[in-house]
Parts: sequence; C-alpha cells; structure tokens
Amino acid sequence: MNKTVALIVLAALVPLGAFAQTVSPYSGQQQRSIKALSPDEVKAYLAGEGMGLAKAGELNHYPGPKHILEMADHLGLTPAQRARIEAAEKAMSATAIPLGRAIVDAEADLDGRFAAGTIDEKTLRAATAHIADLEGRLRAAHLLAHIHTRSALEADQIAMYDTMRGYDVNGDSAKHMH
Repeated sequence: MNKTVALIVLAALVPLGAFAQTVSPYSGQQQRSIKALSPDEVKAYLAGEGMGLAKAGELNHYPGPKHILEMADHLGLTPAQRARIEAAEKAMSATAIPLGRAIVDAEADLDGRFAAGTIDEKTLRAATAHIADLEGRLRAAHLLAHIHTRSALEADQIAMYDTMRGYDVNGDSAKHMH
C-alpha cells in the first residue's frame, strides 16, 4: 500500500516539472504581426539599418560610413573625404531601405500563407528563396558601403577608428591595411 501511495504522489509531482520545462522560447511571439520578425527587426529593416550585416567588413578594417561620419571630427576627415563617405552612406540607404521594405513584405506574405493554411512546398521554396535573395542583396549593399568608405580613408584614420571602436586590441590594425 505504501508503494501505491508513493507512486500516486510521484505521478502528481512529475507533470508539474515537465510542464514547466516545455514552455517554448517563442512563447508570446505568436502575437506578432509577422511571427518571424520582432518589432525592432521590422523597424531596422524599414530604416535601412545595418543590423550586423556588415560585420565581415567592420571587423576587418572596413569601417562603415555612419560611424565614420559620427567620428568625423576626431578622425580629421577632409571635406572631400566627408563628401565621398556621405555619398557611400546615401547610396547604401537608397538600396537598403527598399530592400528592407521588400523583406518585411515578403516575410508578412510568408507568415500570412502559414496563418491561412495555404502554404505548400512549392510556394514555401519560392518564398524562402526570394527572402534569401533579398537578404543577400541587403547585406551586399551594406558591405559595399564599407568598401567605399574604406577607399576614402587613410590608413592612420582606419587605425584610429579601430582603436576608438575597441577593435585594435593588439595594436596591429595598420598591418592589415594597404
């Protein structure tokens, strides 16, 4: 009899622990208008923000135009450098903002198809390929702005930028620039 009571108590306690551990990290996200994107991500896409898309450039001595312009006085930018970097930022925004809008729209369409129960394999593959293409083009636009920005700067300005941003931990950023 004691064994039976122990099993009943154990059976009553186990589900409590099991339920506590099954809550998804996505809990609450089902309320989003576009399930795959947070409101901050939507805002960033629509504003043409970098969202870390250009880390390959940024962390390899290819500064971004936005940050260079914010540090222009500290870096001693000439008027000609400032004009070139402003042009790089403007060109990037002109490409990134429409691409960001297209990504948000494509994600909304994909979400809507799932919500309506009308998604199929062919549609899924086409939609995700389209989103991947848009994301690739957006990343390229941001990285291209870093390439254009670097070409407007002197090696010592890039080294100073790296130091100011905390990237020059070994004091060797200049050896990677030509």
